[in-house]
Amino acid sequence: MLRCLHPWWLSRGWTGLPLLKRHLFTMKLQSPEFQSLFTEGLKSLTELFVKENHELRIAGGAVRDLLNGVQPQDVDFATTATPEQMKGMFQAAGIRMINNKGEKHGTVTARLDKENFEITTLRVDVVTDGRHAEVEFTTDWQRDAERRDLTINSMFLGFDGTLYDYFNGYEDLKNKKVRFVGHAKKRIQEDYLRILRYFRFYGRIVDSPGDHDPETLEAIAENARGLAGISGERIWVELKKILLGNHVNHLIHLIYDLDVAPYIGLPPNASLEEFDKVSQNVEGFSPKPMTLLASLFKVQDDVTKLDLRLKISKEEKNLGLFLVKYRKDLTKAADSSEPLKPYQDFIIDCREPDAAARVCELLKYQGQHGLLSDLQRWSVPAFPVSGHDIRKVGISSGKEIGALLQQLRDQWKKSGYRMQKDELLSRVKKA
Repeated sequence: MLRCLHPWWLSRGWTGLPLLKRHLFTMKLQSPEFQSLFTEGLKSLTELFVKENHELRIAGGAVRDLLNGVQPQDVDFATTATPEQMKGMFQAAGIRMINNKGEKHGTVTARLDKENFEITTLRVDVVTDGRHAEVEFTTDWQRDAERRDLTINSMFLGFDGTLYDYFNGYEDLKNKKVRFVGHAKKRIQEDYLRILRYFRFYGRIVDSPGDHDPETLEAIAENARGLAGISGERIWVELKKILLGNHVNHLIHLIYDLDVAPYIGLPPNASLEEFDKVSQNVEGFSPKPMTLLASLFKVQDDVTKLDLRLKISKEEKNLGLFLVKYRKDLTKAADSSEPLKPYQDFIIDCREPDAAARVCELLKYQGQHGLLSDLQRWSVPAFPVSGHDIRKVGISSGKEIGALLQQLRDQWKKSGYRMQKDELLSRVKKA
């Protein structure tokens, strides 16, 4: 349940710098999802911060999810305490701290009652280069909110259920609007990956395609080149989420229209017509990101170039190469009585553990939903004859055994994988 408490205006300065003038909106949140966060570990954590007179609030994406009635997968916390103050508190209380790599950015991870709590000091970006930021710590909640990317990610939530919203994030969330905090150009230039984060959250939050602020699209187009300096691994994480979200057809076209594609490893001469067809084929069938992305590639070399830029996994690369190679060649049988047979034969002949999974992705790509359902119910049969079986018949030549095994395998496939070991070996004996 949400209950509005009071809005008021903030104009107080920080170290001589004026704040962006924003309307602070507060309201009360009481929901089952919020109440479920209060584990014994979190209760102990909040009590410790209250005892030491430091403010602690839930921050960012978890607040957005809770306002949407969604149980957050991860919960991040923000505090007015510095990392040194947090370490002193936790050491005095006998609380274990893990993963100290985040301390220079203000993050301390505490472990209480078998739970990890990642807590970050409020901070201000002092110097940014489009990838990284030098930060200074602050006790000003609005200053921390001001440095965040999107309004819907800039809110905080107190443990009494009070929402603190400095940039109309709640209103944007209600209206399903994705906006940058302050000026889009400035936010993007602080970290160019925010271009892809904008697309990702658009696919997650907005109901329909095409509802963008012109200023935002202009800022993206002007700064797309900045993505060339972002690591491939970071880009791939965001691109995969875009491909798994809503409005993916609209967003990929937008990525090309705004000239973002060349800087994130996508081919300049992409097959957008094929992409349009495949994006319809896979809708509602939970494709892997590469299944949809492969439709942009005209040749296998496009997959190789993507891998060089984004450092995708071996499994993802192999799937892309497979789809580009077989999307036209491996199709359903002309004989309507056994349309699945070519796919089954391929899986049997391939003898790789992930062959069936790859073929399932191919069927999604091709829009063969009925065959996909049939294949998912099909158990890959084991070929019943081994080289040892043939040796027992009296054949010892390795070359001859190999040739016979292939002949028997072909006969077994023609029988629809129904021939048993004895029947197959009887043919060897007759020969």
